[in-house]
Amino acid sequence: MTAFEGLFYGLGVAMTPANLLAAFAGAFAGTAIGVLPGLGPVAGVALILPLTFSLDPTAGLIMMAGIFYGSMYGGSTTAILLNIPGESASVVTAIDGYKLARRGRAGATLTIVAVGSFVGGTLAVIGVMLFSAALAKVAILFGPADFFALTFGGLMVMARISGGTLASSLLPMAVGLALGTIGQEAVTGETRYTFGILHLVEGVSLVPIVVGLYGLAELMLLIEDKAHAAARPQSVKMRELLPTRTEWKRAVPSWLRGTGLGFLFGLVPGPAATLSSFASYRLEKAVSKHADEIGSGAIEGVAGPEAANNSAATASLVPLLALGIPFTPIAALMISAMLVQGVQPGPLLITEKPEIFWGLIASVYIGNVMLLALNIPMIGVWVSLLRIPLYLFLPILLVLSVIGAYSVRNSIFDVWVLLGAGLLGYAFNKLRFQLAPLVVGLILGPNIEKHFRETLFLSQGDLWAFVDTPIAITVWILVAGILAVGYFARRRTSVATAMAQESSL
Repeated sequence: MTAFEGLFYGLGVAMTPANLLAAFAGAFAGTAIGVLPGLGPVAGVALILPLTFSLDPTAGLIMMAGIFYGSMYGGSTTAILLNIPGESASVVTAIDGYKLARRGRAGATLTIVAVGSFVGGTLAVIGVMLFSAALAKVAILFGPADFFALTFGGLMVMARISGGTLASSLLPMAVGLALGTIGQEAVTGETRYTFGILHLVEGVSLVPIVVGLYGLAELMLLIEDKAHAAARPQSVKMRELLPTRTEWKRAVPSWLRGTGLGFLFGLVPGPAATLSSFASYRLEKAVSKHADEIGSGAIEGVAGPEAANNSAATASLVPLLALGIPFTPIAALMISAMLVQGVQPGPLLITEKPEIFWGLIASVYIGNVMLLALNIPMIGVWVSLLRIPLYLFLPILLVLSVIGAYSVRNSIFDVWVLLGAGLLGYAFNKLRFQLAPLVVGLILGPNIEKHFRETLFLSQGDLWAFVDTPIAITVWILVAGILAVGYFARRRTSVATAMAQESSL
C-alpha cells in the first residue's frame, strides 16, 4: 500500500466503535492526567498500561497514544492558570502563559493553546504517515550488525542526551541492561541469574517495573509536594475563551514554526517534547516581530512551544513504528504493551500487522479532532478538576497500580517487584538520576545481546563485522555525530554559565 492507501485503510480500522471509544478515552484521560500537577504523561501511561491488556492490541495502543498527546495539552492548563507546569514540556508555556492569565487573557490563551496543539499534532501526522512507511521499507534491509548498531547506538544516544550528567544516565542504563539478562536468554534458552526463584525464569516483567518507576514513584513525590496540593486556580468563563483577531494573527506563524521544529526533534532520541518546546521558545525570541514582548506575556511564547511539543510527541511514533526502537519513555511503554500482547514491533509490523500500523497513525488524526472538541468547551471542567484535593486521587491510582501489576501474570511476586521499582524510582528521582535509560535498557537489552551474538556467529568471531556494512557504518557515524554535538553544546553552556557567574561577582 502507498502512504495514502494505508491512511484510508487505517481510517477504516480507527473508525470502528471499539477503536473510536479507545481514542476518546485516551484523549480524555490524557487531558485529565496532564491537568493534574506533577503526574505527567509517562506516569499516566504507566498507570493505565495494565488496563490496555484487556483490549485488542490496536485499541490498546490507540488509547495509550491518546493519553500521550492528550497530556501534552493538559499540562499547559496548570502552567497558564497556576504557573505550575503539568509536565516538563509545559515549563516554557508557564513563562508567558501565566502573565497573560494575570492580565485576564487566560481563556483566550487556553484556546490558542488548544488550536495550536491541534495544528501541530495534525500536521505532524502527515509526516509520520510518509516517513514511517518509507523508513520501514529501508529497515527490512537491515542485518544483525545493522540492528546492533541501531539498538546499541540508539541506547547510548538516549542515555547521553536524556538530561543530567553522564553518570545519572549510564547507571540507570546499566541497571536496565542487567535486569534484561535475568531469565532465559534468547540464543540457547539457558536460564541466568534467577537465584532459584521460579518467577524469574521468564524474566522480569516489564509492567511492574515501568508502573513502579514512573507511576508509584510519582505518587510518592506528589504526597510530599505541598505546593501542588495548595494551589487553586481562578475560574474561566465561556465568554473569555475567544481570542482577538490580533492574537489569532500573531499565533499562526508561531504554530507553523513550532510544528516544523517539533517534528524534527521527534525523529531523534531524547526528551523530544521538552527539548522542542524550549527550542521553539528560543526560535520565537529570535525571529518573531514581537520578540521584545516574549517573556513578559506574548501570545507567541505559548503558541509556538505548544505546537512544537505536540508535533514532537506525534513524530516520535516514526522510530517506534518503523524501527521498533523506543526513543522516548512513552514509546518504551508502548513497545512493552506490544510485547505483552505478542506483537513484535519493528519494520515488519507494516506488512504483518497493517491494522496496528495504519490504525494507530489514522487514530491520531481522529484523536486530535476529539481533543479540540473536548478541550475548548470543557475548559471549565478541567479548571474544576484542579480544585479537587489530590488525596482523593492518590488512593485510586495506588489501587490501579497494584491491580495492574498483579493482573499481567496473576503473580503476587510482580506486586513486590512493583513496590521495589517504586522505591528505586523514588530514590532515583531524589538523586536526580534519569529513569528513561533504565526502561529502554530493559527493553532493548535482550535484543542488543541477540544481535551481538548473531553477528559474531555469522562472522565466526570477526569484530570487524560490526562495521562491515554501509548501513552499520552510517548508523555509527550518526551516533558519533549526535554524541559530539551534544558534548560541545553542554560544554559551551557550562562555559557561558561560568562566565556569567564570574561577571556577577
